[in-house]
Amino acid sequence: MSAFDLTVQCASTRGIVAAISTYLAEQGCNITDSAQFDDQETGNFFMRVCFRSETGATLDELDASFAATGAEFGMTYEFHDTAQRKKVVNHGVGALGHCLNDLLYRWRIGALPIDIVGVISNHMDYQKLVVNHDIPFHHVRVTRDTKPEAEARQMQIIEESGAELVVLARYMQVLSDEMCQKMSGRIINIHHSFLPSFKGANPYKQAYERGVKLIGATSHYVTADLDEGPIIEQDTVRVTHAQSPEDYVSLGRDTESQVLARAVHAHIHNRVFLNGSKTVVFPASPGSYASERMG
Repeated sequence: MSAFDLTVQCASTRGIVAAISTYLAEQGCNITDSAQFDDQETGNFFMRVCFRSETGATLDELDASFAATGAEFGMTYEFHDTAQRKKVVNHGVGALGHCLNDLLYRWRIGALPIDIVGVISNHMDYQKLVVNHDIPFHHVRVTRDTKPEAEARQMQIIEESGAELVVLARYMQVLSDEMCQKMSGRIINIHHSFLPSFKGANPYKQAYERGVKLIGATSHYVTADLDEGPIIEQDTVRVTHAQSPEDYVSLGRDTESQVLARAVHAHIHNRVFLNGSKTVVFPASPGSYASERMG
């Protein structure tokens, strides 16, 4: 049986859940997981439904026959075939490779069911690592004077690869407003700080100087406002007065890798909805964390 999910966003009103479940039942579909959120402040309604077709319905057939229901409630909706992997480009990998290494490992064992169609970096440090995974590596040097040309080349690579998601693995350059708007909701970044505290180039040093007891990481969608995009995932790790600034960095890197991976996992499973300057992130469906190579 084919497995799908349906994501819905619209104004909150009576009868939405009933209409969706009735439609799926009439199409011979069995719901396997469902989550919904009614935002009382904005009046927005969000829903994600996972289901299996017991009659062999195709993605196009489901999409076409749902049009009347979608129009009735003014829905923005999309059906997804869960067997189709999203194409991802790791863009702007910097001199630090912990996030890239972690994503490649999770991809290799099937914990992140994606197709990595390219890696773009302004450094050559990880070319061999990427090529050894049979992934195209693109070296695009970025300087203050060549930034517009470099970004145009980066966008060309992204578009030609067919990438649906761009993951910034500790990229330390600011993207242009034009690129952020063009790729809105499709670029995920990891910030080495528990936003909104301790922004800037050396947040761990700031945290150390303030004697904090928690450090963390934040993964968010990229917008034209630096490090102000809608937050997808965050986590923290405890530290004490006995730790050094170098300890903070080491502990922080582990947290960054985990937070970025969880954000990517949520996005590729269509669990993240933009809600103004915030996000709605639904829980993972049963079985979605299982990898092809367990053990």
